[in-house]
Amino acid sequence: MQKFTTFLGSLFAIAFLVGLATTLTRSSMISFFDVLPVYILMGIAIFMMLYEAFFEKKK
Repeated sequence: MQKFTTFLGSLFAIAFLVGLATTLTRSSMISFFDVLPVYILMGIAIFMMLYEAFFEKKK
């Protein structure tokens, strides 16, 4: 059950972050290169979130 709730929470967080990043590209005054750092940071944040949630760390 814990893996399911972790997956569901991660899915909602990813949907929010991707939606937030794609909302920026809808404006005609903002180009793709202006939003590129946002996409890079969102990708890093999503990777770190999934790594922390699903991969076991040895101590």
